[in-house]
Amino acid sequence: MIATLSPERRTRALEFGIYRDGDNNLDDIQSIVLDQAIEVSAKQPSIEFTVEDTDMVDTEDTLATRSYRLDDGQEFGFKESPMHDMSSRANLAQFVARTLDNAEKAGAKETWIDLVDHGAGDGGGLEADHAGGGPPTPGGRDVGIMREDDMAGAIADGVALHAKGHPEDAGRRVDGVVANQCLMATLGFSSALSHAGVRYLAASPETMLAPGVPSEVAIDIAAHTGDPAAMARGVVDRVMETRYFPSNGDWSPAAAFDVLDLDPKKTASIESGVENLDRALVAAARDRSARAAIREDAKAIDGMVRFPKGRHLPWRADRPALALYDTFAEDGRLSGSVRSAAQAASAAIRQTVLAHRESGDFAPFADADYGDAVGPTVHFPVNGAQIDPWAPKISETDNAFYKAVGADELSKVVA
Repeated sequence: MIATLSPERRTRALEFGIYRDGDNNLDDIQSIVLDQAIEVSAKQPSIEFTVEDTDMVDTEDTLATRSYRLDDGQEFGFKESPMHDMSSRANLAQFVARTLDNAEKAGAKETWIDLVDHGAGDGGGLEADHAGGGPPTPGGRDVGIMREDDMAGAIADGVALHAKGHPEDAGRRVDGVVANQCLMATLGFSSALSHAGVRYLAASPETMLAPGVPSEVAIDIAAHTGDPAAMARGVVDRVMETRYFPSNGDWSPAAAFDVLDLDPKKTASIESGVENLDRALVAAARDRSARAAIREDAKAIDGMVRFPKGRHLPWRADRPALALYDTFAEDGRLSGSVRSAAQAASAAIRQTVLAHRESGDFAPFADADYGDAVGPTVHFPVNGAQIDPWAPKISETDNAFYKAVGADELSKVVA
């Protein structure tokens, strides 16, 4: 069956969904991405935006959720409702389904979802200060953080909802995810998204400066549908060349940024490669001298949150996977089985990095060096305090990837 196109809506190259949670301290500054989307929509008729935005209205004590489409710079189908819990898997799934519904009506070639909020690496993201059921903060409010597996699961749920309601368009999927959140270029999140059917992830391995990823990346995606390499270069260049706060340093929003290919075969190769490496490291770590070498190699690769004021944050064990595994592969103190497994895991990951750029001296973070921050990170603790430092509020080990590759067993013998 052929989908029926609405006669008043032109065929699009891209349906770009913006899911923005302003229920926290980033409300004002990250709202800039909506202004950017309006400008892109007005200038680029090939792009339509589906928006769900929760933020303050009228007074600072009132939150509301607004939903609408952006077409030619104008809002259509505007609805305002009481605040949605944006950290709810069900709410994100409904948004994904609505975005895919709009993509079908517009005949869009691709559909992408932009997740705009705080991120916590393998701990998840989409922090809502007033979410029900979350851990209490010192101020007494409940905070919701959606697990990374649930973020990916919500996308799969939304795809299924769209297919159920529109069987004529059951083959449509979410082609890519933009993570306008800190620390979301991880092996765990990439794996979860790949299993949810997403093909590309555009994200940073490090913390970002809000408002973060500019909505203009939609231009680069729409201009290069069918050409992943050109799309990835355009998106990465757009992010790294964007400048915010000209009166206070003229800063890029990211110290490093990547576009990753989540092709299922490549993901499977990474998962088996990392599992083989972790198994080899567990066996090697039974020897005291090898265990010391493993710890020394890992400590030599700085984790993320490298800026001085971030030392109280827990993500110092999120290390660039390529730099870490290459270090293992080149360490003559380790067995041949460990070195060959590390080389294979590194090669598998490298195949997924479509484009990247990083800064050797990121000025906003006291000129911190991110020269080795290429590709996704892996959670690799070297002491007990690094295994899950914010659990149960935020758990970087409670995800399918960490468990599937045997990282929990590795942590027991190395950390």
